[in-house]
Amino acid sequence: MKKIINPILPGYHPDPSILRVGDDYYIATSTFEWFPGVQIYHSKDLVNWQLLTYPLTRESQLHMIGNINSGGVWAPCLSHADGVYYLIYTDVKSRIGAFKDTHNYMVTATDINGPWSEPIFLNSSGFDPSLFHDDDGRKWFLNMIWDFRKGTNSFVGIALQEYSVERQQLIGPIRNIFKGTELGFTEAPHLYKRNGYYYLITAEGGTWYTHAVTIARSKSLFGPYEVDPTNPILTSNQDDPNQLQKAGHGSLVETQQGEWYMAHLCARPVVDNKCILGRETALQKCYWTDDDWIRVEGEGYPQTEVIAPNLESYPIEQVSNYDDFNGEELKKYWNSLRRPFSEDWISRSERKEYLRLKGGESMSSLHHQSLIARRLESFQADIETEIEYEPTDFQQMAGLIVYYDTDDYVYLRISHHEQLGKCIGIIESKHGAYDELLETDISIPNQSACKLKAQIDQQWLQFFYALDGQAWKEIGGKIDISHLSDDDANYIRFTGTFVGICNQDLSGQKLHADFAYFDYQERS
Repeated sequence: MKKIINPILPGYHPDPSILRVGDDYYIATSTFEWFPGVQIYHSKDLVNWQLLTYPLTRESQLHMIGNINSGGVWAPCLSHADGVYYLIYTDVKSRIGAFKDTHNYMVTATDINGPWSEPIFLNSSGFDPSLFHDDDGRKWFLNMIWDFRKGTNSFVGIALQEYSVERQQLIGPIRNIFKGTELGFTEAPHLYKRNGYYYLITAEGGTWYTHAVTIARSKSLFGPYEVDPTNPILTSNQDDPNQLQKAGHGSLVETQQGEWYMAHLCARPVVDNKCILGRETALQKCYWTDDDWIRVEGEGYPQTEVIAPNLESYPIEQVSNYDDFNGEELKKYWNSLRRPFSEDWISRSERKEYLRLKGGESMSSLHHQSLIARRLESFQADIETEIEYEPTDFQQMAGLIVYYDTDDYVYLRISHHEQLGKCIGIIESKHGAYDELLETDISIPNQSACKLKAQIDQQWLQFFYALDGQAWKEIGGKIDISHLSDDDANYIRFTGTFVGICNQDLSGQKLHADFAYFDYQERS
């Protein structure tokens, strides 16, 4: 018997929207300030998943320069009707304080791999948008409504409005069809229709350890919606920290054989309720009761092992975690901060068999950082690169970074010091407070390559370096990286830890650094 092992998408893969088209399954996840926008994964059997594509690859589709941390793309919804794929997403511009600027867009494609259209603006009244295709051909747009006023419930309900394909805009009245339950924080709406009922799934309880999935139903699209008497239908067992936590934000799919599964986000703490991998994606098996309510197997708690449907398995392409930068394109797992890959800051042609990064803005910048990174997807990993770089000023630095956002990162970097010359040291930013972790940087030779390595074990990070032909040397002590998590900030945030390479030139000269390879290997 085949089993689904959760999380099916480990590491930072939140807010899953699951879709079946024929024999193919797709999951779209949030990407926030990371570019390209929205990851779409593909599977044939719900067991094996592979990163397939990013639909938002152009700045005209997603302009994030200046977007705040944990802004950008929130909660995409992927759907299909009439031979067309529809992707709905929010681009969040502000989120701290009373107001939230949340612009909702739609792109479409006739092939899941694209090309995807230019975006159609829909509204800005709240986030977590989705699109429901009714069986009469009409299409309905949903989003949570944000109420900024003093003394109100900020999560005031779920808006429903018709979408006109012909006019490419929302039309008709806006209805608040569901104001939520006592769990509060009502968001992430998805509509389904079965046996004469409209089923409205929402996330409630906040995307924290109290997160949950709520379901309500109505004979009318416009309500009133009756809440499932056993609500919530999915939440985590907070008394058992070894189980999947933060379960919520669910979406449903029916297999070719009539079985039902729910995709949802979850998280796994490493220490003190801190989840350095961010919020991940899991799948649960569901069933319908005789009185037409859906239930999640496992008594409403997420399971790490789930019975898979009896679908034919297909081999998936094995993508190497070793990148020598010799391919025609960057590997799909690479992401950048807020801006597309372009030759003005990243090049594989200026020096063959190397990746060249041209010095950009600081690690604090919300605009033009020269940084590429991939998700950390395991609690144990070794990350290694080799760099050729000749800084002449203390304002120039490049190297290997373990990164959450502009406030929290740890950086093994090469720079220049007036007395030491070319040197290597460690920078840490914790809750926005800058520190240098060595008493004195270590002088290293000019005109020579340097290898850099990060070894991650749960919440601990150890850096190493090696000069030409020499053995690895530890640099600094073990560093606690538990602050690289959603859960260790003064204000809630939503991404996860990345590992990557970067280059800063605060003098504005754009001095380049050349990287020979990047190797990411997980340990069991």
